[in-house]
Amino acid sequence: MPTRYRASLNEACGGQLVLTRHPYDECLALYPRDEFMETAGKLSAQRDSSPQVRQLKRRFLGQAVEIDMDSNGRLLVPPELRAAIGLEKQAMLIGQMHRFEIWKAESWLEEDGTLDPDALPESVQELSF
Repeated sequence: MPTRYRASLNEACGGQLVLTRHPYDECLALYPRDEFMETAGKLSAQRDSSPQVRQLKRRFLGQAVEIDMDSNGRLLVPPELRAAIGLEKQAMLIGQMHRFEIWKAESWLEEDGTLDPDALPESVQELSF
């Protein structure tokens, strides 16, 4: 974990994090524990009558693991989650305000170049950056 995030993560969640597969992308999602629990609660409240909802729950909730950041800011990514995204060597940590994404470096380079501004919802296109 980069130094600039360690203090705020320790303050926000005592270094207690939850790592799981991202529901839509081929990366991992890393949440402060409380943030994950809030999102997980909303998802688990969804009815299981849809096969897609059941599959989403299995991916996001069923593969979630609690991890602790050590005193040096390191995280141990379990082998099954590394294998799920093909992570072997280099990883990219991408901040998303309330969570982080962990990408296999090669996959991030491919993903980073695919943004099509015209395909964004109108509400996003209206934002001023």
